[in-house]
Amino acid sequence: MIRFEAFGKRYGAHTAVEGLTLAVETGEVVALLGPNGSGKTTSLKAVAGLVRPTAGRVLIGAPGAALRAAGEPAAREILSYLPQRVSFPDALTGREVLEFYRKLRGAPASRTDDALHLASLNGSAGRAVGTYSGGMIQRLGLAVAVLPDAPLLLLDEPTAALDPDGLCAFYGLVEARRRAGKTVLFSSHQLGDVEQLADRIAILVEGKLVALLTAGDLAARLAERGVLRVRIPGRPAGLLERVQALGLPASWLGDELIVPGPARKRPGVLDALRDAGAEIAGLTAQEGRLEELYRELVQEHS
Repeated sequence: MIRFEAFGKRYGAHTAVEGLTLAVETGEVVALLGPNGSGKTTSLKAVAGLVRPTAGRVLIGAPGAALRAAGEPAAREILSYLPQRVSFPDALTGREVLEFYRKLRGAPASRTDDALHLASLNGSAGRAVGTYSGGMIQRLGLAVAVLPDAPLLLLDEPTAALDPDGLCAFYGLVEARRRAGKTVLFSSHQLGDVEQLADRIAILVEGKLVALLTAGDLAARLAERGVLRVRIPGRPAGLLERVQALGLPASWLGDELIVPGPARKRPGVLDALRDAGAEIAGLTAQEGRLEELYRELVQEHS
């Protein structure tokens, strides 16, 4: 469905994306995950034909059809694109906005009501866009994107400004497209989005693809970087050594025992503390942070 072949994009002296090689297959939901400025938007725009490569190429093809260069009319016909920020004329109603785009894309008349319902805007279709909240405008953008029911849907940070109704609509949309065998490529820097929805996750940092993981792989890598903090009044002698004997780099911080390591080892830590008769006054556990994983991946690939 999509092929990035050593795709690169420079803006003057700035390199936005460098050497991106990635295949997105028909029926897949793939997320581009990365911090701001990592090249996610540029990559999506390249698929939509809004950005021309300065190196490599981006190819698109409908199921059973030959691949074509992104930006060609035949390539654009099979996709729909939601940019990160959307805006519509304040004086038009939500229905009027959708009718305009429906006719522009040549979608059947029934698609307007379908899109309004999907975006949970059917009760607000007659209101002027100028009265919409930010979350409703983002939902309207989502409705516009799904009007043509294209085989390929491109979404740039689709949940960034969504309200709770919009989040439910978005999650439902992606699941429905997965069941229908359609393809979704979306960008995010929210771990929850990709864990819930993505079949595979392409992690971009500083314009480079540094990892390609499943949601389970990503969760496991973050779990390995978790920290258990156990408050034990008095710092009893020998406790630190008991935990370190489990192969974990534990240390004291005041009366808190800090134990970095994967979640699967936490029950063993607590068993060791109880066996030693430690008085546990409180504990917290946190998983690894994405920002830390980004930094480690950059170091691994530099």
